[in-house]
Amino acid sequence: MAAPIRRKFLGRLSLPERTFVTDALRTETVGGIILLVAAIAALFLANTPLSGIYQDVRDFSFGPDALHLRLSIDSWAADGLLTIFFFVAGIELKRELIAGELRDRRAAALPVMAAICGMAMPALVYVAVGAAGGGNLKGWAVPTATDIAFALAVLAVIGTALPAALRAFLLTLAVVDDLGAILIIAIFYTTHIDFVALGLAFAGLVVFWTLHRKGIRGAYIYVPLAFVIWALMHASGVHATIAGVAMGLMLRCTVREGEERSPAERIEHRVRPLSAGLAVPLFALFAAGVPVSGEAIGQVFSRPETLGVVLGLVVGKTIGVFGGSWLAARFTKAELNEDLAWADVFAIASLAGIGFTVSLLIGELAFPADPTLAAEVKAAVLIGSLLAAVVSGVLLKMRNNTYRQLCEEEERDEDQDGIPDIYELDSPAYHLRMAAIHEAKAAEHRRLAEVAAASDSGDDGPA
Repeated sequence: MAAPIRRKFLGRLSLPERTFVTDALRTETVGGIILLVAAIAALFLANTPLSGIYQDVRDFSFGPDALHLRLSIDSWAADGLLTIFFFVAGIELKRELIAGELRDRRAAALPVMAAICGMAMPALVYVAVGAAGGGNLKGWAVPTATDIAFALAVLAVIGTALPAALRAFLLTLAVVDDLGAILIIAIFYTTHIDFVALGLAFAGLVVFWTLHRKGIRGAYIYVPLAFVIWALMHASGVHATIAGVAMGLMLRCTVREGEERSPAERIEHRVRPLSAGLAVPLFALFAAGVPVSGEAIGQVFSRPETLGVVLGLVVGKTIGVFGGSWLAARFTKAELNEDLAWADVFAIASLAGIGFTVSLLIGELAFPADPTLAAEVKAAVLIGSLLAAVVSGVLLKMRNNTYRQLCEEEERDEDQDGIPDIYELDSPAYHLRMAAIHEAKAAEHRRLAEVAAASDSGDDGPA
């Protein structure tokens, strides 16, 4: 009987997958740094004499009243700009399901289990702390999210170069987290539904899907249609960002004859910089501006709702992601990459505790009738994310030499053909090239041997 096939957990990615992950995370890293700057700017504006002007700008409303779209700038950022972010998340999810880590159910079991446990455990921690302290349990979902852009910004700041497998694992965690956040927002934070508006929104999505399936192209068609779908979803009472996810999931991720790239890849390439570099940082600029003082920080660690958020992000996320990974590896046919250790998984698990963008959004949705508590929860998200960043930074630094060696091995391209040598070891072209090199060396050795033999026979012969 044949031995069961063992799969490598955090093993080497295929070259196309590695290229996609590298390109995607490069954009997210730049966007994460901009996001970090925006968050710092928001905290500065909210805690200086400029706070009054900042608040007035954030509360300034504009838009057509007749369409129920007279919203504050803060709401435009949360409901409008984040739709772009969730649109990209929808594309990422579709791609992962079609061509990425989630396409194989057995291979996807580990990152999916890690992500699910990484959402469930922070929620349980929040509920336990909230119940013990008699707090409001509506914020249970706040610490469940992972912010990939902010996490990568932290990596860029501390200078840790993660191997491609760890970066892909972090990206997959974030994608599944985004899916979980979408479901949580749609199911638990929708208070009333206008079924007429929702039906019209679905009709618009059908039109969007039909046009896309027929191969019709042109931003002048899809951008106005997308805005109409978004406005109808907003009017329905379902959070407007769900429209972005739905449209992202409808894009085709496969390449047809005559195409260099799929429509999803082409559109994502254009929209991702807009999402990472503009939409999310602007949301952070208006969402992260909370007053921070010694008294406020003390309340974060004394009030059950805010303490639950901090412990959920720092402790719950780490235990959940690491525990889910270990359980999946323990009870499936997955084996940890021999170049890595479980300490690396633990460090990535702690890094996943950086829950910024979506956590801030859920914090606003969880306590709409209590602005003071909502602001304190935002402060808890900032503090929890900062603590998670510090802990993960220390853990990753301890293994930095190992990561650097693995990255150098992954990037080595001695023949300068644009393909890392590690991906050519198993290719037919590599073996043919190496066979040619060996044959050339053997021929040279034979020639030298013949020259040496001729020389020796000349020395031994008569004068």
